[in-house]
Amino acid sequence: MRTRTRSRTRTRTGAAAALLALALLAGGCTAAGTGVRGTPGAAGLRDPYFPKLGNGGYDVRHYALSLAYDPRSGRLDGTTEITARAGQDLSAFNLDLAGLRVSRATVDGAPAAHNRAGNELTLRPREEIRDGAEFTVTVTYTGVPEPITDADGSVEGWLRTDDGAVAVGEPEGSMTWFPGNHHPADKAAYDITLTVPAGLEALSNGVRTERRTERDGRVTTVWHAAEPMASYLATVAIGRYETATETATGTATGTAADSATGSRSLPVLTAAEPSVAAGSAALRGEIPEILARQAGRFGPYPFSAAGAIVTEDGTLGYALETQTRPVFPAASFDRTTLVHELAHQWFGNSVTPATWRDLWLNEGFATYAEWLYSEEYEGVPARTHFARAFAQDANWAFPPAAPPAAENLFDPPVYQRGAMVLHKLRETVGDGTFDEILRGWPAKYRHVNASTADFTAYAESVAGKDLDGLWKVWLYGEGRPATP
Repeated sequence: MRTRTRSRTRTRTGAAAALLALALLAGGCTAAGTGVRGTPGAAGLRDPYFPKLGNGGYDVRHYALSLAYDPRSGRLDGTTEITARAGQDLSAFNLDLAGLRVSRATVDGAPAAHNRAGNELTLRPREEIRDGAEFTVTVTYTGVPEPITDADGSVEGWLRTDDGAVAVGEPEGSMTWFPGNHHPADKAAYDITLTVPAGLEALSNGVRTERRTERDGRVTTVWHAAEPMASYLATVAIGRYETATETATGTATGTAADSATGSRSLPVLTAAEPSVAAGSAALRGEIPEILARQAGRFGPYPFSAAGAIVTEDGTLGYALETQTRPVFPAASFDRTTLVHELAHQWFGNSVTPATWRDLWLNEGFATYAEWLYSEEYEGVPARTHFARAFAQDANWAFPPAAPPAAENLFDPPVYQRGAMVLHKLRETVGDGTFDEILRGWPAKYRHVNASTADFTAYAESVAGKDLDGLWKVWLYGEGRPATP
């Protein structure tokens, strides 16, 4: 969710597989008699709203990012190592990278020719890469990252602060700080190494595995995100953060057994800038309890770490569900938004949209998680929230499954009408079947991509009946129905 203060196994499914297949076809055909077997991977995955985002011809398995940042100059020095598998015979392939200067690139240790055209970094390896082969790409780069202003006017990417930076990436901003295949259809594991001046904290996704002091006095911190992650969910926060560590139980996941209960325990690390640390401490402390409640409703928590990062207002204009550790400006750090962003760990982060057109599967579910929390713990029925949303004209500007343009991806219909779809589904199939769908959906598509068509087919399979009438009116219909 991008909550405006102004107010995602290695299986490909649904539209994600179709996008990758189209990208392979877009690479072109090899001319007969040339002796050349490979073709270039496609520059873009033909997403409905971001056709140039992502690249074809390969599937990333792992990113290893080594980043050194100087807050005084704003300079970022980076080396990104990408482990990928070829999906075709490759003579060349692309990475998405905005602004930064590349000084060197290698493929399997050998220097590779590289050139830039806008945000496309094209690499031509010394030897062609065969279909199915695993290969390693290393790119060394430097520069002062510049943020991206989205079509809706919000800002993302690497955002400088007085003493550090915050990096967020939905939908395109991750390419401002590391090269990669920056479309949600290509998820990967991550190891992120951050080197910063002494006295600063450097936070990222997953589990902190190492912290050391370098000979020059700088501090290096290493983070490991084992579960697949879409690049837009990667984050970095550098600054004078105050941190707190707790343990969540009852989430049925994690890496350590709780000897008292026999359940799995989960490390929960939160951080807040000093000016907002005291004011956010109590709510940060509720994260283990909220996660346990959500695990009871949505199924096992899908990751090996959890937490939150709270920044001062002015750097970031919205909260974002960055994987395992959502980021919040202080003004947005309230219980409702926290419930929303934590719910995204199941809906959006583990089950990731196949294309950006499927974003309502993130935001509709996370918004409905707010309604469920309010119903169960505050005594306000979900039907009350539905009625309020139904009455608001802004929620009927377009169908949630068909935003008219990129600038509308984070508009009210995607959130509120998306949640209304789920409530109508609940009323149609009954609470028992709906609860089965609510738990089964993130279980069936755990750590992979899914489309709207995947969801409607899944809901009908669990319900055991055709739901075309519901989808036609609530998911795809133009305008508000006569009655709620």
